Amino acid sequence: MSSLAATVDVEVPVRVVYNQWTQFQSFPEFMEGVESVRQLDDRHTRWRIHIGPSTREFDATITEQHPDERVAWKSDAGPGHAGVITFHRLDDTHTRVTAQMDLEPAGFVENAADRLGVLKHRVNGDLQRFKQFIESRHDETGAWRGDIARPDA
Repeated sequence: MSSLAATVDVEVPVRVVYNQWTQFQSFPEFMEGVESVRQLDDRHTRWRIHIGPSTREFDATITEQHPDERVAWKSDAGPGHAGVITFHRLDDTHTRVTAQMDLEPAGFVENAADRLGVLKHRVNGDLQRFKQFIESRHDETGAWRGDIARPDA
Protein backbone atom coordinates (compact mmCIF):
# COMPACT_ATOMS: atom_id res chain seq x y z
CA MET A 1 0.00 0.00 0.00
CA SER A 2 1.29 3.45 -0.92
CA SER A 3 0.32 6.71 0.70
CA LEU A 4 0.23 9.96 -1.26
CA ALA A 5 -0.40 13.53 -0.23
CA ALA A 6 -0.60 16.73 -2.28
CA THR A 7 -1.73 20.28 -1.61
CA VAL A 8 -2.67 23.27 -3.75
CA ASP A 9 -3.80 26.78 -2.83
CA VAL A 10 -6.50 28.29 -5.02
CA GLU A 11 -7.68 31.85 -5.33
CA VAL A 12 -11.36 31.03 -4.88
CA PRO A 13 -13.54 31.02 -1.71
CA VAL A 14 -13.81 27.70 0.13
CA ARG A 15 -17.56 27.34 -0.53
CA VAL A 16 -17.06 27.56 -4.31
CA VAL A 17 -14.09 25.16 -4.24
CA TYR A 18 -15.99 22.60 -2.17
CA ASN A 19 -19.13 22.94 -4.29
CA GLN A 20 -17.13 22.27 -7.46
CA TRP A 21 -15.39 19.25 -5.95
CA THR A 22 -18.81 17.67 -5.27
CA GLN A 23 -19.50 17.74 -9.04
CA PHE A 24 -17.83 14.38 -9.68
CA GLN A 25 -18.90 14.29 -13.33
CA SER A 26 -16.49 17.21 -13.96
CA PHE A 27 -13.43 15.23 -12.79
CA PRO A 28 -12.41 14.15 -16.33
CA GLU A 29 -11.89 17.85 -17.14
CA PHE A 30 -8.91 18.04 -14.76
CA MET A 31 -7.99 14.51 -13.65
CA GLU A 32 -5.56 12.66 -15.87
CA GLY A 33 -6.68 9.15 -16.71
CA VAL A 34 -10.28 9.64 -15.53
CA GLU A 35 -12.66 8.96 -18.39
CA SER A 36 -15.91 9.31 -16.45
CA VAL A 37 -17.42 9.49 -12.97
CA ARG A 38 -21.12 8.96 -12.39
CA GLN A 39 -22.82 9.66 -9.09
CA LEU A 40 -25.22 6.78 -8.47
CA ASP A 41 -26.71 8.21 -5.26
CA ASP A 42 -25.56 10.40 -2.33
CA ARG A 43 -22.91 7.87 -1.25
CA HIS A 44 -21.93 5.93 -4.38
CA THR A 45 -19.97 6.72 -7.54
CA ARG A 46 -18.92 4.66 -10.56
CA TRP A 47 -15.53 5.42 -12.15
CA ARG A 48 -13.95 4.56 -15.48
CA ILE A 49 -10.20 5.21 -15.56
CA HIS A 50 -7.11 4.56 -17.67
CA ILE A 51 -3.91 3.34 -16.04
CA GLY A 52 -1.26 2.97 -18.71
CA PRO A 53 -2.72 0.72 -21.39
CA SER A 54 -5.47 -0.59 -19.08
CA THR A 55 -9.02 0.66 -18.66
CA ARG A 56 -10.74 -0.11 -15.37
CA GLU A 57 -14.16 0.46 -13.92
CA PHE A 58 -14.94 0.43 -10.23
CA ASP A 59 -17.41 1.70 -7.67
CA ALA A 60 -16.51 3.86 -4.69
CA THR A 61 -18.39 4.76 -1.53
CA ILE A 62 -18.30 8.23 0.01
CA THR A 63 -17.59 7.45 3.66
CA GLU A 64 -17.74 10.98 5.02
CA GLN A 65 -18.67 14.36 3.60
CA HIS A 66 -19.03 17.71 5.34
CA PRO A 67 -19.66 20.94 3.41
CA ASP A 68 -16.62 23.18 3.05
CA GLU A 69 -14.49 20.71 5.05
CA ARG A 70 -13.96 17.24 3.57
CA VAL A 71 -14.94 14.43 1.24
CA ALA A 72 -13.65 10.93 2.08
CA TRP A 73 -14.12 7.73 0.08
CA LYS A 74 -13.01 4.14 -0.39
CA SER A 75 -13.18 1.87 -3.39
CA ASP A 76 -15.66 -0.99 -3.19
CA ALA A 77 -13.70 -3.26 -5.53
CA GLY A 78 -11.20 -2.95 -8.36
CA PRO A 79 -8.11 -0.81 -7.75
CA GLY A 80 -7.84 -0.67 -3.95
CA HIS A 81 -7.75 2.89 -2.70
CA ALA A 82 -9.17 5.24 -0.10
CA GLY A 83 -8.68 8.90 0.52
CA VAL A 84 -9.83 12.24 1.74
CA ILE A 85 -9.89 15.71 0.21
CA THR A 86 -9.90 18.51 2.77
CA PHE A 87 -10.71 22.16 2.20
CA HIS A 88 -9.10 24.84 4.37
CA ARG A 89 -10.26 28.46 4.29
CA LEU A 90 -7.16 30.65 4.18
CA ASP A 91 -9.10 33.92 3.88
CA ASP A 92 -12.25 35.16 2.11
CA THR A 93 -10.83 34.45 -1.36
CA HIS A 94 -8.24 31.69 -0.88
CA THR A 95 -8.59 27.98 -0.12
CA ARG A 96 -6.07 25.21 0.46
CA VAL A 97 -7.07 21.84 -1.00
CA THR A 98 -5.25 18.79 0.36
CA ALA A 99 -5.51 15.28 -1.07
CA GLN A 100 -4.45 12.26 0.97
CA MET A 101 -4.76 8.81 -0.53
CA ASP A 102 -3.81 5.23 0.18
CA LEU A 103 -3.43 3.19 -2.98
CA GLU A 104 -2.91 -0.50 -3.52
CA PRO A 105 -1.33 -0.88 -6.96
CA ALA A 106 -2.28 -4.06 -8.81
CA GLY A 107 -0.20 -5.65 -11.53
CA PHE A 108 3.15 -4.83 -13.03
CA VAL A 109 2.24 -1.50 -14.68
CA GLU A 110 0.64 0.00 -11.56
CA ASN A 111 3.43 -1.21 -9.26
CA ALA A 112 6.07 0.20 -11.59
CA ALA A 113 4.18 3.50 -11.82
CA ASP A 114 4.00 3.65 -8.04
CA ARG A 115 7.71 2.91 -7.55
CA LEU A 116 8.68 5.52 -10.14
CA GLY A 117 6.55 8.21 -8.49
CA VAL A 118 4.13 8.44 -11.41
CA LEU A 119 1.07 8.19 -9.17
CA LYS A 120 2.26 11.00 -6.85
CA HIS A 121 3.07 13.12 -9.91
CA ARG A 122 -0.42 12.44 -11.29
CA VAL A 123 -2.14 13.52 -8.06
CA ASN A 124 -0.06 16.72 -7.94
CA GLY A 125 -0.91 17.39 -11.59
CA ASP A 126 -4.61 16.76 -10.98
CA LEU A 127 -4.65 19.34 -8.18
CA GLN A 128 -2.80 21.88 -10.34
CA ARG A 129 -5.32 21.31 -13.16
CA PHE A 130 -8.18 21.67 -10.65
CA LYS A 131 -6.66 25.00 -9.57
CA GLN A 132 -6.63 26.20 -13.19
CA PHE A 133 -10.14 24.82 -13.76
CA ILE A 134 -11.77 26.56 -10.76
CA GLU A 135 -9.78 29.80 -10.97
CA SER A 136 -10.62 30.23 -14.64
CA ARG A 137 -14.36 30.09 -13.95
CA HIS A 138 -14.56 31.62 -10.42
CA ASP A 139 -17.83 29.83 -9.78
CA GLU A 140 -18.94 26.24 -9.50
CA THR A 141 -20.77 24.20 -12.13
CA GLY A 142 -23.09 22.88 -9.42
CA ALA A 143 -23.16 21.94 -5.75
CA TRP A 144 -24.20 19.26 -3.32
CA ARG A 145 -24.33 20.51 0.25
CA GLY A 146 -25.47 17.32 1.95
CA ASP A 147 -23.66 15.92 4.97
CA ILE A 148 -22.58 12.30 5.29
CA ALA A 149 -21.44 11.28 8.77
CA ARG A 150 -18.55 8.87 9.24
CA PRO A 151 -19.91 5.38 9.89
CA ASP A 152 -19.55 4.13 13.46
CA ALA A 153 -16.61 1.81 13.86
